[in-house]
Amino acid sequence: MITIYHNNRCRKSREGLALVENSGKPHKVVKYLEDAPTAKELHQIIKLLNGTPMDLVRQNEAIWKTQFKGKNLTDSEIIEAMVADPKLIERPIVVYGNKAVIGRPPERILDII
Repeated sequence: MITIYHNNRCRKSREGLALVENSGKPHKVVKYLEDAPTAKELHQIIKLLNGTPMDLVRQNEAIWKTQFKGKNLTDSEIIEAMVADPKLIERPIVVYGNKAVIGRPPERILDII
């Protein structure tokens, strides 16, 4: 099953969801601002992305700029910041099987579904 971490207020996230829905494959929508992923879930997503926690951070968010930018944070501290304030999480994120992708641009989602 495809899982998409989605924010309906984001145009790119809506475009990504449309791609997932049009695939015809079973999917689950996680409204991550309401149902924030745990640290464990974020670790798993990062592993599937073959990336780092910073890959998931929306660095232009005001919260990031005022509270975290320029600080020497550990990976765990970055993950905890995203858990505490899910607005910091990039979107959309699509997970399918043992692969994940950040849907920016949304067409990247097609690479895994």
